[in-house]
Amino acid sequence: MSAAHATFGLAPAMRAGGVLVNGAYQVHRDFMDFIVDGHPLLHQLADLDAVSPLASDVPPAIFTTHVRRLLLEAAPPLPDGRYVIYGCPECEGLECGAVTAVIEREGPDIVWRDFAWQTTETADLERDGYHGIGPFRFDADQYRAELARLLPDAGAGTGAGTDKIAGDGSEAAYGADGQPLRRRVLLIGTRVAVLAKLAAALRTINIGAEIAEDADRVPPVEIRTYGAVAFGRTIAEHEKAAVRAAFDRAGVEPAYVEGLAPIIPLLVAQIEHALDRSPMEQRRLTRLVAADDEAGVEVTSACRVQLVAYRQDRLHRTHAQVVFEGLLEAGKHRIPLDERATRGRSFIVARTMGGVLVTPMAR
Repeated sequence: MSAAHATFGLAPAMRAGGVLVNGAYQVHRDFMDFIVDGHPLLHQLADLDAVSPLASDVPPAIFTTHVRRLLLEAAPPLPDGRYVIYGCPECEGLECGAVTAVIEREGPDIVWRDFAWQTTETADLERDGYHGIGPFRFDADQYRAELARLLPDAGAGTGAGTDKIAGDGSEAAYGADGQPLRRRVLLIGTRVAVLAKLAAALRTINIGAEIAEDADRVPPVEIRTYGAVAFGRTIAEHEKAAVRAAFDRAGVEPAYVEGLAPIIPLLVAQIEHALDRSPMEQRRLTRLVAADDEAGVEVTSACRVQLVAYRQDRLHRTHAQVVFEGLLEAGKHRIPLDERATRGRSFIVARTMGGVLVTPMAR
């Protein structure tokens, strides 16, 4: 391959959902990100909350159309040969804004060029162009081979659409590696009121959730649909061991979450982190520690980071405060926190456009 070529790949990524401080909800989205020369293309867009068109919850026919467009086997959706690379995670409306680019053949190559931010049918490259991104020249054979893996006719277990059936009879999303996304959570606990609120919040942000006292009565075919198990704080160790044994018998290894406190946004953030399937080397937010009213944060590329402090007072009322929000450059950062927001037993949630981390405040 010529030195002028960039490598092209795909990798699982997610837009983390959550319950925000103002009470609003942010929807969870799983999608395939574009990997250019080993790095997620989305990471070059430091302050963008967006997903690619290759999202797992897109209907199969539409998903296939998106893939065939990128393969230049279907007409571009926008004038001047422009294709949507990243769009709004909440809807598909162009008016919300999208990153677009021209995709074209040049001899034996596929070229992505003229990246721009677009909110109308035509792009103004002088005003809205991403002048520091691209052009990228890909070897056509490698490019097509990567995208073709996502097509339903590429072979069983290689589609990333929603054309398979989960154990509960619903459609299940599959990634390009052929593995089910298992975007469902089993909640194990005795505090039914808290669990019901947590399940409702998870369902609102596009994550399935069911409540049970244990896993003994859950059929193996259904157990295999869960990507995470969340334990309440009152669950004994022998009860946790029994749940783990039930999943072992079903041949499934979910992520296990130990609930830190009965604070719904905090628990949602813990579960979101547990469901993150993106490769560790391609995550933006990689480290979070908090001690003595200071947070340590590490990011792998420039991005906007928000830190929220959660705590409960003596009357079990929940308090939440945004203690930092800003654009951080790649590297390690020490961020002072408001001691009034972190007094007592408190927790810090760090959120970027692509992930979330949670940690208790150490004293």
